[in-house]
Amino acid sequence: MNVKDKIAVVTGAGSGIGRALVEKFVSEGARQVVAVDINAENTRQTADDNGCIAMTADVSSDEDIKRVIEDTENDIGPIDLFCSNAGVGMGLNEQSPDREWQMSWEINVMSHVYAARHLVPRMTERGGGYFLNTASAAGLLNQIGGAAYGVSKHAAVGFGEWLALTYAHQGIKVSMLCPQAVKTAMTVQDDEADGASATKAAAGDGMMEPEELADIVIEGLERESFLILTHPEVATYMQRKTADYDRWIKGMNRLHRSLTGE
Repeated sequence: MNVKDKIAVVTGAGSGIGRALVEKFVSEGARQVVAVDINAENTRQTADDNGCIAMTADVSSDEDIKRVIEDTENDIGPIDLFCSNAGVGMGLNEQSPDREWQMSWEINVMSHVYAARHLVPRMTERGGGYFLNTASAAGLLNQIGGAAYGVSKHAAVGFGEWLALTYAHQGIKVSMLCPQAVKTAMTVQDDEADGASATKAAAGDGMMEPEELADIVIEGLERESFLILTHPEVATYMQRKTADYDRWIKGMNRLHRSLTGE
């Protein structure tokens, strides 16, 4: 997938990774980029700064995702690349309120489902299309702290796998973006915040700038890699995890205790 002359939609485009992806796609010569965010002011700023289209939507709403897809295809053209990027970090542990677990599910998982629900029939009819779904290294390795985040990101990776293995023969391509720590509003937080231990764990291999991540995404899309790993160490950690699950659990528990002081 080369984004030049392509039509791309990016959710969560008001800041962070989403904004960086919009900027990169525009600079790479995309025919048009649609920047989508729940925050109308932020997405308008992204669009104004990059000369693209702004749309406001709540990705946890099936109807909103459907509207974005229909408006884009009716007014601009067929979507070549849908970047389901919006996400949320909440639900620290099993004691967290149900609403935090539910919001994590709706935003981190169902947003991908809604995009596929309304785009797969269109894409397969015209011979194919591409989904870039943002998950996290936490979707492969789980998370110190951030229970709902780690669990929902695992589900996001699982759905991406299912989507790819079910529709590959009909031209549907899927990449799962699974970064470790990236400097965004979600990760730049006070050391005393509830998610501080999760951020410290994720940042163990460095905190990446969103623009650097966007460069890696372009390379991953050109290779059409299912997993786009911004931190190569993650592949090694995955191998260690599957090679000896019990040892990995013990090691992660030690990391948990060292970060939380328990």
